[in-house]
Order: sequence, then C-alpha cells, then structure tokens
Amino acid sequence: MDEFEQAYRRTLAGDSGERETDTAASVLAARGDAWGSAADALAERVVRECGGRGWAPADLARVVARDLTPRHRRLAAALDDGSGAAAFAATERLDRFTAATLLVEVLRVYGRLPGIPAAPPAPAPVQGQGGKMLSRIRALLAKAESTAFPEEAEALSAKAQHLMARHRVDETLLHGENAIGGPGLRRIGVERPYEGAKALLLDAVASANRCEAVWSSDFGFSTVVGHEDALEAVELLYTSLLVQADRALAAGPSRSRDYRLSFLIAYASRIGERLTAATRDEVSARQDDPALLPALAAQDLAVRTATRRLFPNTTTSRLKGRDAEGWRSGRSAADDANL
Repeated sequence: MDEFEQAYRRTLAGDSGERETDTAASVLAARGDAWGSAADALAERVVRECGGRGWAPADLARVVARDLTPRHRRLAAALDDGSGAAAFAATERLDRFTAATLLVEVLRVYGRLPGIPAAPPAPAPVQGQGGKMLSRIRALLAKAESTAFPEEAEALSAKAQHLMARHRVDETLLHGENAIGGPGLRRIGVERPYEGAKALLLDAVASANRCEAVWSSDFGFSTVVGHEDALEAVELLYTSLLVQADRALAAGPSRSRDYRLSFLIAYASRIGERLTAATRDEVSARQDDPALLPALAAQDLAVRTATRRLFPNTTTSRLKGRDAEGWRSGRSAADDANL
C-alpha cells in the first residue's frame, strides 16, 4: 500500500475529516504529472471494493449526487466512464490540489458505505408476450404523461395496471407457482424532496404488483423484491405516477411544504387503493381456475421470504399530512392519475 492510499485509508477511520482529507490530497497532488494515474488506480480499487459490498456504479452515483456537490458528481461520472481524474481537472480548470481534494472526498464517501444486498446485472430485454406487454404499458403511460386531460390520463393508467395484473395471472396459469423464475431485486431511486412520501408511493405500486419495497432513507433508494416482469412494471408505473403527481402539484393552489407533503401522502394512499382494486379485479375474473390462487399465494410467499432474507432487520416510518387542502388535492389527483 503506497503513501497516498495509506493517507486515504486514514480518512475512513472514526471521525476523520478535513485535516485527514487535506493530507491525503496533498500527498496525491505532490505526485506531479503522475497524480492522475495514481488517482484512477485507487478509485478503481475502491469502486471494486464497493462492488464486493453490493454497490453498483449507479448506486454510487446516486449517493454522490445526494451527499456531495454537482462538481463531485461530475468527477464520479468521469471515474465511471474511464475519462479519469486528470481529464476531469482539465475540463473543470482545477489545480491539482483542488481536484485531488474532490477525489478524496468522493472516495471517502464510497469507502464508508456499508454492505447491501447485491442487485443482479440488468436483465436482457424481455421477448415474446412479456416484452409486448411492457411495450404496451410504456406506450400507455407515455400518453398519460403527455395528455392535458385528467380523464384520459386516468383511463390510460387504469388500463396499464390491468395489463400488468392480467399478465401476471396469465403467466401464473401457464406456469404455476414457478412463473417467470424466482424473486429478484431492483434498486429504484427515491429522490429529495419529500422522499418519505415518494417511498410510500413506490411501496403502494410494489404491493399492488405482488412485490415488496424496502426504503433505505440514508442512501436515496428503495429495494423492490419481486419477479422480474413485475419489477420492470413497478419501475415504469412508479416513474410515470411521479411525473403525473409533479404536474398536478405544479397546477395546485399552494406551494407550502405542508401542502406538498400532504398532497403526496394522500396521492400515494389513494393510488395504492386504486392499484390494489385493479389487481383484485383481474384475479377475481379468473379465480374459477382452481390452480390460480394457490400459485399466487406461493409466489407471494417466495417474495416475502426473499425480502426477509435480504432485510432481516427493518423499521417502520410514520408520515403525517397536516394540510387538509393538500390532502384533498392529492386524493383528487390520484383519482385522475393514469394507472
């Protein structure tokens, strides 16, 4: 371990802060023209260590964007895409010490991250009926996001959720309790502000699609556990519903924090009711097949078991909406949302 790496490792200990960071940056900057290659080599090792603890590059980028500055985020992107620290410093017109300080600060955030469940590599595009179903859902939700008419958006969203539920029922009837393999996981960003209410919305979408969501509030994402086609549908629908909520908020009468938070909590609650009803309707329409309900129950049990294995210790959070007008507006916007 060379002098620079030793100095960097000391920044990870205890409450080490500005002095240790300055020392590590000084050691790196003193490398002269070779500082960039030394920076890139250590960054590669640290990112590889993070990968061993379950952190994918997209997760690291999300944490940097959440905890540090836009300049740190651009440096993290340069390290990820291979352009490197020296090229970043030249583009940003930074002296070596300033660039080295930014690098140490980014790597210090990386190095202090705990272990998390590893997400599998991104799956190949779904082919056949599943791929066609997801394409139809994308098209419906794109129309819902673009229309200026709430009634049209509501009809399009409702049709999308019915398609999701119908596809799950069809696959279950075709393959039984082993439909589409076992449960997997996907990390989905939950951005500030009002991340608690947004996590609640994602949880509602996940639950209605026979998945479970666990929010990691310190890191800006939720981990959704479920079968792969359901995970894809959950991310599509959650993203679309956020766009629709933002549009409804922008048209609302108030800009206060209490109004917006109450709006989003009520919106998530009502969306959950609507999605669950749509799923229940699809199951009820096909429950004359004696194999359906036991197979669905087995799949649900598999998802719950996988979630408990990945997250043996969880806590619950309580959200409070304090603005009555925001609550009513959120419920109304959810009724208008395209599912």
